[in-house]
Amino acid sequence: MSNRWLGAIISKTPPTITAPVDGEGGSASGAWSTASQANYQALGTWPKPLIAGQLWTWGWNTAGQLGLGNVTAYSSPKQIGATTTWSSIAGGYNHTAAIKTDGTLWTWGEGATGRLGLGNVTSYSSPKQVGALTNWLKVSAGYGHTVATKKDGTIWAWGFNTSGQMGDGTAVNKSSPVQIGALTNWSKFSCGQQHTLAVKPDGTLWAWGKGAAGRLGLGDIVNRSSPTQVGALTNWLTVSGGGYHSSTATKTDGTLWSWAGNDFGQLGLGNITYYSSPKQVGALTTWSNIAGCSYHTVATKTDGTLWTWGAGGLGRLGLGNVTNYSSPKQVGALTTWSIVASGMSNSTAAIKTDGTLWTWGQGPVGQLGLGNETSYSSPKQVGALTTWLKVSGGLYRNIATKS
Repeated sequence: MSNRWLGAIISKTPPTITAPVDGEGGSASGAWSTASQANYQALGTWPKPLIAGQLWTWGWNTAGQLGLGNVTAYSSPKQIGATTTWSSIAGGYNHTAAIKTDGTLWTWGEGATGRLGLGNVTSYSSPKQVGALTNWLKVSAGYGHTVATKKDGTIWAWGFNTSGQMGDGTAVNKSSPVQIGALTNWSKFSCGQQHTLAVKPDGTLWAWGKGAAGRLGLGDIVNRSSPTQVGALTNWLTVSGGGYHSSTATKTDGTLWSWAGNDFGQLGLGNITYYSSPKQVGALTTWSNIAGCSYHTVATKTDGTLWTWGAGGLGRLGLGNVTNYSSPKQVGALTTWSIVASGMSNSTAAIKTDGTLWTWGQGPVGQLGLGNETSYSSPKQVGALTTWLKVSGGLYRNIATKS
């Protein structure tokens, strides 16, 4: 039996892969539990295998967030150590988190509010292992909080929590991972600046944290310190929490939805109106990857085209200008875009299907990785390598893996 991956049509035969996993993860051994099989049968897709690689970083480094053992900024990609088993990566405001294929969790950078999960508020300029567990699966980082899931489907959080963005029912900072509830069916999730979004395998959408600007999608601006379901629909697929106060999601039918702050048109709805409930962006059913950035949004369609909208200052939209757009605009005419990065800075990063890495937008501290501190309003290739796998943006920096 062949393996199944995200986006594939489900088979009638349950998969024989490690479990429970989602989005990324899985191998040709082991078996799912009956409950896990039921969750994915309902969703209609199987997960895809973990992809591991070397870890590279560049840009701003005042708190050691690049993980290179110093606080020096770099305008070209620099490898973090020699390990080739990094899988999940996440750039927060001034901290970074990553998981290896052995299931260990690592963090580095600014330690204020306990965002590194190391039991203290100390900053570290090199990766430090969080505990001794080997069952971590995926991780996402926000302004000052971090969220991660384990292979058993549980979800954990730590760090800045004054708005309930950890989701543990309190508004108290935590310096070590705390489990959010007791459920074992969390899959996809994304940290915004002070809120968190998640989708379960049953297709339900959940939000918690700061409610200002309607970023939770619950029809109000009230903070929630525990996961709260957004509506009753069961066809949500992916989510992205914006760097400041916007939220974006896709459904299984390929439609794109957004809500919350909209000062620069970053919701893509053709206006600058705030919305506290999800609103559909156009009528297309071909959206795939999405990333909420700092006052702008970037996405790809299933045809491989790249689209951006929102604040155009500093060239962050890649459209060759500094104009704001409140509706999606295609970046060039290429149909080979694959992965887009979210972050909290005024730049954008993306990977093409040929494995090349491209960046654009603000560049004063070398965050574009182009060997200079210049800003560009159109995509520029980072080096000549064709082996980039993933990229994630933090504040004025990027982190990426490559084979």
